Amino acid sequence: MAQENQNGASKAAAAVTFTAVKPQLFVEAPKATDAVQFYKAAFGAEEVNRTMHPKRKADQELPLILSAEVKIGSYSLLVSDLADDSDALPIFHILSLGLAKPFGAYSANTRAKTVGTGCTICLETDEVEAAVVKAVAAGATNECATADGESACCGGRVAKLKDPYGFVWLICSPAKKPVDVVA
Repeated sequence: MAQENQNGASKAAAAVTFTAVKPQLFVEAPKATDAVQFYKAAFGAEEVNRTMHPKRKADQELPLILSAEVKIGSYSLLVSDLADDSDALPIFHILSLGLAKPFGAYSANTRAKTVGTGCTICLETDEVEAAVVKAVAAGATNECATADGESACCGGRVAKLKDPYGFVWLICSPAKKPVDVVA
């Protein structure tokens, strides 16, 4: 028997299970290939899939990446080229503008401001200092000295890096488990 809402007399929504969350990082075209190489060198990423922009492949223009999926540890993220004539626009920017214009109406200048902003990615490792050295050697900028964190996401050692594409990465050791956690 279907469950019904008390106020609206409509059927309750079916349960939904998500199997993955894959953040998508937009970089200024044509730098997605370089970004993937950087993530491989800095964070040991493994590229598992790449989809090229079909229009540019057909027109034999500079091939752009529609999305490249890379795995860091057991998690995936997508890296994409964002070109001046691209219809792709980061969702946080679309929402902030209230969908006032169709995608193609945004200027290249507007798009460039969205690249490398609005996202911090936290990578967890027991080897924070070694991870920082590796990322800096690959081209990241160390934004602050490694310190002991106190927040829920970074309860151990934490370092802040910025990659060559403007994204901020926190390199954290696992948070210490609190003794008095009440569910």
